Amino acid sequence: MPLNRALYQDVREELLLTRQQIAARVRELGEQITRDYAGRELVMIGILKGAVTFFADLMREIDLSLTVDFMAISSYGSATKSSGVVRILKDLDHDIVDRHALVVEDIVDSGLTLSFLKENLLSRGAASIRVAALLDKPDRRKVDLRGDYIGFTIPDAFVVGYGLDYNQRYRNLPDIGVLKPEIYEE
Repeated sequence: MPLNRALYQDVREELLLTRQQIAARVRELGEQITRDYAGRELVMIGILKGAVTFFADLMREIDLSLTVDFMAISSYGSATKSSGVVRILKDLDHDIVDRHALVVEDIVDSGLTLSFLKENLLSRGAASIRVAALLDKPDRRKVDLRGDYIGFTIPDAFVVGYGLDYNQRYRNLPDIGVLKPEIYEE
């Protein structure tokens, strides 16, 4: 852990959410999802790579029969703002016809990626699509899209840690913090 703390001090402008706050909220979301999907089989779809940490923790908090699958979608590349062009880099391995799908994402930002994804999955015959996102930035929304299970609403800041990255770095930081602007403005 000392490495993470030292690294965090070098790149973090502000601590936004501690690992304890995140764990408590993930537990609450898992309990809510368990209640909402009682009696139905759930397929959790993790969006790679940012949602992996949240996905793994959330999955362990859901007390239901479920299956998992993953997709990789990009609208950012190495930029800090969405390009608006959504590309599927890795598709599902299994059919979702007549399945209740929970898309698990790290953050809802512009909403463009999730809007595209929801339409895409519904067109494949999913029985239902809901979204669980650890973070929500409503100030950045470009389309009318709301997550069904939101961990935290945050201000419009560039955040890293707990799976969230800048240029594929800082995902391993245990808390979520605001990245120093000089890191991404270089």
